[in-house]
Amino acid sequence: MKQHSLRLHVLTLAALAAQGWAPAHGQTAGGADAAKGDSTQLKEIIVTGTRRLENIKEVPQSISTISSEALEVVNASGQDIRALSGRVPSLNIESDFGRTFPRFYIRGLGNTDFDLNASQPVGLVYDDVVQESPILKGFPLFDMEQVEVLRGPQGTLFGRNSPAGVVKFDSAKPTRRMEGYGTIGFGRFSAVNAEAALNVPVSDDWALRASLLAQRASNRVHNPRPTGEQDLEGYNDAAARFQAAYKNGAFSALFGVHGRDYKGNATLFRANIIKKGTNDLVDGFDPAVYPTDGLNVQTLRSDGVSARLRWELEGLTLNSITAYDHAKYYSRGDVDGGYGAVFLPNSQINGQSNPAVMGPAYPNQDIVIPFPAETADGIPSLRQFTQEFRVESRTQSPLQWLAGLYFFNEKLQVDSFDYNSFAPGNPQDGYAVQHQTAKSYAVFGSLNYALSPALKVRGGVRYTDDRKDFDAIGGFNNLPLITANPKATNTSWDLGANYTLDPNTSLFARVATGYRAPSIQGRVLFGTSISIAKPERALSVEAGFKAELLNKTLRVSGTVFSYRVNDLQLTAGSGSVNQNQLVNAEKATGQGFELEAQAILARDWRTTLGISYNDTEIKDPNLFVAPCGGGCTVTNKPGSVAGTVLIGGNPLPRAPKWVANWTLKYSTEVANGSLYVLTDWAYKDKYNMFLYEAKEYTAKPLLEGGLRVGYGWADGRYEVAAYSRNITDRRQVVAAIDFNNLAGIINEPRSFGVQFRVNF
Repeated sequence: MKQHSLRLHVLTLAALAAQGWAPAHGQTAGGADAAKGDSTQLKEIIVTGTRRLENIKEVPQSISTISSEALEVVNASGQDIRALSGRVPSLNIESDFGRTFPRFYIRGLGNTDFDLNASQPVGLVYDDVVQESPILKGFPLFDMEQVEVLRGPQGTLFGRNSPAGVVKFDSAKPTRRMEGYGTIGFGRFSAVNAEAALNVPVSDDWALRASLLAQRASNRVHNPRPTGEQDLEGYNDAAARFQAAYKNGAFSALFGVHGRDYKGNATLFRANIIKKGTNDLVDGFDPAVYPTDGLNVQTLRSDGVSARLRWELEGLTLNSITAYDHAKYYSRGDVDGGYGAVFLPNSQINGQSNPAVMGPAYPNQDIVIPFPAETADGIPSLRQFTQEFRVESRTQSPLQWLAGLYFFNEKLQVDSFDYNSFAPGNPQDGYAVQHQTAKSYAVFGSLNYALSPALKVRGGVRYTDDRKDFDAIGGFNNLPLITANPKATNTSWDLGANYTLDPNTSLFARVATGYRAPSIQGRVLFGTSISIAKPERALSVEAGFKAELLNKTLRVSGTVFSYRVNDLQLTAGSGSVNQNQLVNAEKATGQGFELEAQAILARDWRTTLGISYNDTEIKDPNLFVAPCGGGCTVTNKPGSVAGTVLIGGNPLPRAPKWVANWTLKYSTEVANGSLYVLTDWAYKDKYNMFLYEAKEYTAKPLLEGGLRVGYGWADGRYEVAAYSRNITDRRQVVAAIDFNNLAGIINEPRSFGVQFRVNF
């Protein structure tokens, strides 16, 4: 009892120091460490983000992991990759496109741009292959081994240059055992979630692994009007991955093929749902009702192949990673979020007479739809080719080294459409097209040196050459061909050190620079020009500790950090016009901390908690943007140009200061099996939805919880579980469209269901 009290006391002190909760190293579901309730110590966490297998406490940078067991818990209800948002400190993921086009933020750095050629400062690496296009970044998570979140600039070890950090996904690899699993789940809104994997050792040299995912849900939102899409928010999402592993002597290879087929709806932008002067939902709002005059559809097909080759030679290892990805995408929605417009007589609403000229209308709330906005964006062709060569030392020397070459080539076409919501059949009445070719060449290298058994230093450098060729034509203004050819080069570097105080405690420090290539936005469907953002460059400093205490029943890590980004690329709206443009802020800064803890409280009890604080600021006293066009309550000072406001001093958009997470799991043996109860909670602080500040467009703090009760038997071969996500059914505005009448996007509703799993 005394030992148990001591553990609780130490854990409480860690929590008070953090002033909140979040998962330690991302083990949000109890993770692999909690697979068996009678485990007496936390298992080691091994990461590969530094291109070597290392214990996480020996890595001189802030890094977190999310286990496959944790992923199963948050994905059981059919949630997409956004379910990982807030599951580790300083990580936020959101989307204005629903289950496609996720946007990642680390320590407040991200990109709110919704253009289909948008770049992001957070890199995503899936099975060692960089996924640059936002359309490729939403590939479903299934049959995963681990997710790693590397905070701060990355680029001297692999892949693209990522000034904010990298989210690294590693799927389960073929093994030399005949094994597999299958899960089937049924939930609210007729949801069906199925996942399976089969691993087959073919011979002494070859092993195969096939992994499948199928998710579907029925429509849960209805349009009561006779025009427009009638039923919405259902989806069918299927994905598959096949891998073949070969090993003979010093040579090994891993070949992969993957694909996805998604059909559903674009995000629902709901007009007039934000109560003017507040960030509350209007009185009488019903999330199951969506009055609209627009059509809505979203489809995505993607596929890719990769070959990872490895030669283990005398004193060194040579790696080659070759990959090709292809995608087609189309998303159409009623962006104005309502029906009708101020200028229409009743008889002209979609060819039908209706006394309600525009809406939806709510009590004590004026409704103004200044103009219709039913648009679509599509990618008829996206092709990405990447090639990486990497050679690294393979000795026991105190000096270890790595060097590599990287090539990236992307060819993209973006089609933009406008539709007449007021004519029968909603015909197309506007079209524009963009083409972009992006090429990047890089050479990088890194050195690790053990100055002593306790002190190890690391340093790396990267040279990058980026070039883009862009053209756009068409739109309502019948623009002639517009071209742009931005290019840039950059040398970035990092330096870190790790000092081992004792076998269970280490200190680390790291300073690093990062870079993002020039970006182009060419929304000429409504505009008359394109915008180009020049390169941004980041400098980041961090220091922290990692410790395992109380006979490895408590793991705690903490980091403090500060960064500066010069010429930060931002996306600015255009007030009352459905248009965006890129701008560069002179500078932006961020500072804060991350604290994570994981503990075995007693034989049957485990918990994780942690927190992050990100204080960001745009530092440009002369930067101004056009605020909302829907009558919102702006709190920034007017800019030097009429109709604009100054944004210097504002925090970065979609960057909550506080992100917290807490889990608690109880497990016990019952009738030759194991019964467990798990609850997990994630909290995100308020944040600005746009560059300017407005009362209506300041998202409220959001706390969402999950509950899972399961029973496993036959030595873990079978498991049945019941689950619920967003158990409080809290609904609120999480994003918005600001050129129209207070249109908002709300979070996901409560879901619940049952799941059965078999392992073999």
